[in-house]
Amino acid sequence: MPPQGGRKHPHQEFITIDTANILFICGGAFSGLEEIIERRLGKKSMGFNQPIESKRGGDIELFRHALPEDLVKFGLIPEFIGRLPIVSAVQQLDRDMLISVLTEPKNSLVRQFQQVLAMDGVELVIETDALAAIADLALERQTGARGLRSILESVLLEPMFDVPGRSDVHRCVVTADSVRDKTPPAYEMRKATRTRRAS
Repeated sequence: MPPQGGRKHPHQEFITIDTANILFICGGAFSGLEEIIERRLGKKSMGFNQPIESKRGGDIELFRHALPEDLVKFGLIPEFIGRLPIVSAVQQLDRDMLISVLTEPKNSLVRQFQQVLAMDGVELVIETDALAAIADLALERQTGARGLRSILESVLLEPMFDVPGRSDVHRCVVTADSVRDKTPPAYEMRKATRTRRAS
């Protein structure tokens, strides 16, 4: 491989890398691949533009039957497929898994937004029902874990712009209604401090 890039320095010395002990993992959603697999396994349709009626009845294990020829029809080049000899399918995330992605990792999405609002002295609280509503919305959109950030950003759009200019907000509470009905999150105000006048 060229250490300084192949185009700008065409006469440089190349470095040899032994890939015997390097594991390459490529992942993705591959939306539309299931239709190609169904077409190969068997389908039933009549007429033009008729919906395909799968003989497998919506089998969630459909991706486990993927072959290299299906990936070629999907659009991947054969040279690339030949360097990835093992193809496996992973389980789709369910509601509890998506909630775990939101909360459990060290740098989880919820903690990231809590840190952003904490810089302005505001505590962010996302209720359990709100986390479940975010996970349900991601499942409904079929975006998986990738869509969690966009959903959370749309819910917290107003507080992210409103809170930094205010000094009276102590806590921002996100409820399930904030996710489903797009109502603004609730603010808890700071207690007013009384100043004594010198007599």
